[in-house]
Amino acid sequence: MSNNGASKPVGRVYLVGAGPGDPGLITVRGRALLERAEVVVYDYLASAQLLDFVPPSARFVYAGKRGGGQHTNTQDEINQMLVDFALDGKMVVRLKGGDPFIFGRGGEEAEALAAHGIGFEVVPGVTSASAAATYAGIPITHRGYTATVAFITGHEDPTKENSSIDWGKLATGIGTIVIYMGIKNLPGIVANLIAHGRSPDTPVAVVRWASTPEQHTVIGTLADISDRVVEAGIKPPALIVVGAVVTLRETLNWFEKRPLFGKTVMVTRTREQASDLVAGLAGAGARCVECPTIAIEELEDYSELDDALEIIGEYHWLLFTSVNAVKYFFTRLFARGGDARDLKGPDIGVVGTATADLLLKYGINADLIPPVFTGEGLAKSLLDMGVEGRNILIPRAAEAREILPETLRGAGARVTVVPAYRNVAPGGGKRVLREGARRRSGGCAHLYQFINRSQFHGDDGRRAHGRYQAEACRSDGGCHRPHYRQNIVRLRYCGRRHARASHHR
Repeated sequence: MSNNGASKPVGRVYLVGAGPGDPGLITVRGRALLERAEVVVYDYLASAQLLDFVPPSARFVYAGKRGGGQHTNTQDEINQMLVDFALDGKMVVRLKGGDPFIFGRGGEEAEALAAHGIGFEVVPGVTSASAAATYAGIPITHRGYTATVAFITGHEDPTKENSSIDWGKLATGIGTIVIYMGIKNLPGIVANLIAHGRSPDTPVAVVRWASTPEQHTVIGTLADISDRVVEAGIKPPALIVVGAVVTLRETLNWFEKRPLFGKTVMVTRTREQASDLVAGLAGAGARCVECPTIAIEELEDYSELDDALEIIGEYHWLLFTSVNAVKYFFTRLFARGGDARDLKGPDIGVVGTATADLLLKYGINADLIPPVFTGEGLAKSLLDMGVEGRNILIPRAAEAREILPETLRGAGARVTVVPAYRNVAPGGGKRVLREGARRRSGGCAHLYQFINRSQFHGDDGRRAHGRYQAEACRSDGGCHRPHYRQNIVRLRYCGRRHARASHHR
């Protein structure tokens, strides 16, 4: 760097613990730093969902390490990378699985930064040891069982002549032993513990992908856990918990008993509308893959909606069939200099409570919410009230089902349908759906959620998204093609590589 006073300011590096896998376990400080990052260097074990918090303009660098020497970069290369980005004046987040200073080599990275005079901050994360035990229903300490716990690395060769682990003291002096990165060396670890005095009957748990919907727990004893792990096909990443506290899993196993645990749900709503649904499904144990099959865009020409707004007081009913219709209707109303007072004339009906809730944020209570939240349900409620001779305005998507306006016209209403927004297919459609279905789901998602017909049918009326869905399944051995029926299509596993379609109203 030059000394002429015009040199670029040195950046700062933040070593952030990403937690054990569940993106909801990131700290508030960690998320705030991600939202400001200019560069993110992230690990294999850091949840990819955390990258959604990062500005799109940031640079993303994958520096993952996997078992068996599958490393994208060496540790020295990662250290130098952090130094170089900081010297370039960047605000760098080094996103590391678990906690940076617990078997995460964060200490080495911090030393490299300090050696170059680069400022850094370490943000602790939920370490995988406590998370794996907790999410498996195992308290690593319990006053009725043990008051001592030890964290050790299982990456060390347990047969080497000068081990840094004192197996004699560890085997008999510690109540609970939590072993990181020990699957490859599990037989040797078990042999050492037994040889140094630990009972072969000591309970053992092995937890893979802790805190995620892919979590898999195997229970055994020191005598048989190695064989059980092989039979279950357990591979890294996994944590090993040794000790009497493992028996408490029988009564404290909360995570794996949730109703949708182990199921993958592909949510096809737009990202802006998916948050509540995803939160509810995830809370029930599902792994949610957000793959929008539809994107919402403004219209190029609002003349039809503008004409309707000019005579809004002449309508008896204003009907909203989606939250998008409410949003874009009011956006246009405000752009024209209007506000909620312009809607004092017509009664207002909505298709369901979500639409009514959004309407209320604009200061208006819905006059009609049907008991059945569909276009058919809204039509039936209006017919029960009588619509003959009534003027009805329906602002909606440029392409939508005709069941509501046709039903009302058939009952004698004068219905005006105007476009307020348009549905378009997002980029990458078929590829995104297929990759989403295959990622950590064995090839098929268990359930696909379609919020409306426009997501299932393409704009040309064909079952375009149905084809994407079916192709995602066929890539792993062949599901029957699912068919649309109202809101949800569920795929049930039959065997390991096939699925059967069933439908839910």
